[in-house]
Amino acid sequence: MGIATTSLEPWIKSKIGTDSSGGLTRKQIEDHQLTKIQETINLVTSQSRFYKRLYSGIDCKIASFQDFLKLPFTTPEDLKNNPMDFLCVSQNDISRIVTLQSSGTTGKPKRLFFTEADQELTIDFFHHGMLTLIRPKDRVLIMLPGEIPGSVGDLLRLGLERAGATGVVHGLVTDPEATLEQIKRENINVLVGIPTQVLSLARFKDSKGLSVSLNMRSVLLSTDYVPLAIVQELERAWSCKVFNHYGMTEMGLGGGLECEGFCGYHLREADLYFEIIDPTSERPVLEGQSGEVVITTLTRSAMPLIRYRTGDRSRFIPGLCACNTVLKRLDLIKSRDRVYLTQTDYLTMADFDEVLFELDDILDFQVTLTDGMQENENYLQLDVQLKGHVTWEAKRNVIQALDKITLVKDAKQNGSLRAFFYLEAGSGVISRKGTAKRQIQDKRGSA
Repeated sequence: MGIATTSLEPWIKSKIGTDSSGGLTRKQIEDHQLTKIQETINLVTSQSRFYKRLYSGIDCKIASFQDFLKLPFTTPEDLKNNPMDFLCVSQNDISRIVTLQSSGTTGKPKRLFFTEADQELTIDFFHHGMLTLIRPKDRVLIMLPGEIPGSVGDLLRLGLERAGATGVVHGLVTDPEATLEQIKRENINVLVGIPTQVLSLARFKDSKGLSVSLNMRSVLLSTDYVPLAIVQELERAWSCKVFNHYGMTEMGLGGGLECEGFCGYHLREADLYFEIIDPTSERPVLEGQSGEVVITTLTRSAMPLIRYRTGDRSRFIPGLCACNTVLKRLDLIKSRDRVYLTQTDYLTMADFDEVLFELDDILDFQVTLTDGMQENENYLQLDVQLKGHVTWEAKRNVIQALDKITLVKDAKQNGSLRAFFYLEAGSGVISRKGTAKRQIQDKRGSA
């Protein structure tokens, strides 16, 4: 039996409003995107103080995607410095404001504004995107913030309701045992959550040392990089399908979703235009080459963003997906938090995720880099949360896992890196709070 075409394709076809009785085509998508790009430019140049300044003296007539490249980029720093200047509507029309704190301890936050119509776009995406992994009457536990109207969990609940499923807003996981009890009690068969928090459920052992058996149809992981080791663990524990979602608040929360081919995100192409650029030359890369993801919102009212540099790294996957959609595929996002040990060699959180989450007694960890005592020496501190007791075997496994990261192993051998680690015995409580992406904490030069 073949793989079903992603549920995003018929939805996007209906949004574009093509009169064709046949299937959706790339030309129809691209014609729609060019039209919406020009409409968005017209909107921001008449209403947004920021874009009026940015595009001053530039011919903003866009007849092709090549023309579009002449427009300058928008950056996260722009959002931090001038949030109100982006607005294209009256403040009275704003129904939701989201504040994104900097990943560091200092720095201005980003503030994003949404109208009711903007949030309706997100609900619509959640409705049709979730059809890939749910069926009518499914019961979905939403392990994301959802208590406040308009929050991500609340919007997902509304989207699921339209799809004929029931969304139960749980919030973040703090006590895995209590969450598992709720899953059993409420007959939950689909989970949506943060990778490490969902992993804590799969690795939980009861008082008899037994895993909790669950009847799961599917799991959707979002908000952070998804290590393959976590996907494989969930598939093994619950015999279910595990899907990956790509989104960020700047996109309107939803950006792309895997289909049952599990080979890249199919993109929300009626509402967003994606580019991949070389972050140094700032020019588009060839299809299949890796670079920085750049987005343009096509249908937003309150705070449209044009050529916004996300900092995420990915590539467009060449060729046709197994589901036969015409939608583009974006490869799974690579971690944006590059931390350089030398001028050319760097580490990312993903490097640690892939080797440490293979260890079945690890629930979460934090990586911190500080200056060493000697010149050009780095200290790497690893704080690990275990599901069980601290043992010599656990310590040995962590040491061996770190040495699977070639750069870490080489730096330890040449004396430029010293590694320290601290293991914390499992307490049954999730120590990490919030939905912020897990990143290496680089504290070098901050003394």
